[in-house]
Amino acid sequence: MAAKKGSGGVDAGRLKSLIQRIEKLEEEKQALAGDIKEVFSEAKSAGYDVKIIRQVIRIRKMDKADRAEQDELLDLYLNAVGE
Repeated sequence: MAAKKGSGGVDAGRLKSLIQRIEKLEEEKQALAGDIKEVFSEAKSAGYDVKIIRQVIRIRKMDKADRAEQDELLDLYLNAVGE
């Protein structure tokens, strides 16, 4: 079965399908971003520091070795400036 080719030999059907899938995923991403924002708002209402929660999430995503290296460098730099 031959693919329907548009201008310049482009498979128009396949291209349209890919674009529609991307658009759907973008919509889902926006919905998820809204859900995440609501959870952060809920956390703030409960008295939690959202900035610190974001930092905890970022740290939990890190590889343990990278995190240890970052902690060591932070300590080294703080000691270097007398903190």
